[in-house]
Amino acid sequence: MTDPGPSAPPQPGRPPIPEDPTPEDPPAALDADDLELGEQEDEEDDPGAVVEADLEVLVRERDEYLDSLRRLQADFENYRKRMLKRETEQLERAAETLVVSLLDVLDTARLAVDHGGGEAVEQVTTRLFDVLGREGLEVIDPMGDVFDPNLHEAVAHEDGDGAPEVLEVMRTGYAWRGRVLRPAMVKVKGS
Repeated sequence: MTDPGPSAPPQPGRPPIPEDPTPEDPPAALDADDLELGEQEDEEDDPGAVVEADLEVLVRERDEYLDSLRRLQADFENYRKRMLKRETEQLERAAETLVVSLLDVLDTARLAVDHGGGEAVEQVTTRLFDVLGREGLEVIDPMGDVFDPNLHEAVAHEDGDGAPEVLEVMRTGYAWRGRVLRPAMVKVKGS
């Protein structure tokens, strides 16, 4: 069946289709003065609500800024502590490096004293050990102690009964503030 089009006569049993329907009258337009007046009336009705809303916004912004400030302060404090720790570690490493380079000088001074280097050499050696000892240098002198591979380096061994024991110290060991700089070279007796 084909569409007869808009100008075709109505078919029986069907209502006629209007050719050009007319829209209903549009609602009356509100002019701008009416809108502003309505808003003003709302504001005048409840000025506390506007203040309350503004206050909530300000409180929220304040809390965000305070939170941001606290985080920034904590980050800065952590940074400061990290830098202080790093600086301290760097100074300790520098001091340790200096002491390691002085170990040969200390050995030479001890040998000079042991072979009759005189009272002046003994005084200088004693003074040097005292100063470095106050700063953290410790002598590892394991004579008669049980052998400890963390503190001693065994370069000779003699058979014996029982636990390994240090029989002779061939080179003095040193520790700096609890860390072994150079293990003592020792002769060990025992199994």
